[in-house]
Amino acid sequence: MPDLDPTRTGPDPLDAATLVVVRDAAGGARGVEVFCVERRKGGFLGGAIVFPGGKLDADDRDPAWRAHATAPRATSTPIAADEGTAHGLAVAACREALEEAAILPVTGPAPAHEELLGWRAALRGRATPTSLRGLLSEAGRKLDLFALHAFARWVTPVTEPRRFDTRFFLFVATPALEGRHDGHETTASFWSTPARVLERFDRGELLLAPPTHRTLEILASAPNAVAAAAIAGQSCLEPICPELVAQGDAMALALPGDPQHSVRAARSPGPSRYVLRDGRFLPEGAPPA
Repeated sequence: MPDLDPTRTGPDPLDAATLVVVRDAAGGARGVEVFCVERRKGGFLGGAIVFPGGKLDADDRDPAWRAHATAPRATSTPIAADEGTAHGLAVAACREALEEAAILPVTGPAPAHEELLGWRAALRGRATPTSLRGLLSEAGRKLDLFALHAFARWVTPVTEPRRFDTRFFLFVATPALEGRHDGHETTASFWSTPARVLERFDRGELLLAPPTHRTLEILASAPNAVAAAAIAGQSCLEPICPELVAQGDAMALALPGDPQHSVRAARSPGPSRYVLRDGRFLPEGAPPA
């Protein structure tokens, strides 16, 4: 989990993207299911339950992608300093989802699970950085960037040694989409309702970083996948960079809107801080003044 040092000033954050994949709950039940992966032990967020994602690669920004992808959905708030980076972040979210979860938003009929597994295996066997574009061309498909809904933007606290500026995108999947972890960066995967994941977190059965926890809290209120996409469309896309503060004998990560955060306006619904208790960051409101 986060490696926080109040005396540390970490490096500038690297651009990154993650894909929150949702579908209608099984059996006609109310709500949505989300696809989660468990990161391998060790390294950044080792052992935590997360959504598939990773850092922006140079090839994700290649202008050649314009011929192999639909145009991204417009956002009221820019998610990057320039249009090329914004486009590349949407590409990165899709690429990482294929690599880590065998999920890929594309135009046309949804690819079969075995086809996606084959594409992932082919990527690992090729050295050229344009191999995914080649696979899409061979299949007569494009990345469907318009299917991605910008959802949130979380920046790793400045007190951590590795920092990322991660854009969260939401993608509504068909009921037939399976997904599968890669066995390397991700060691387990599952579909679950947000409420069920949060219940397991409350019982100490799994680890969630604050951005994942907050995303699940928000999606738990969605009656279906269409509503989840609507929630994303109304979300604040201004950066959420938690700031380390003291809370009694504990440490806490204050979010924008918290009395001790430098940004006074809230940028995410829910409690304004996460307090470190017994090795886990738990959501709590700010203590009374």
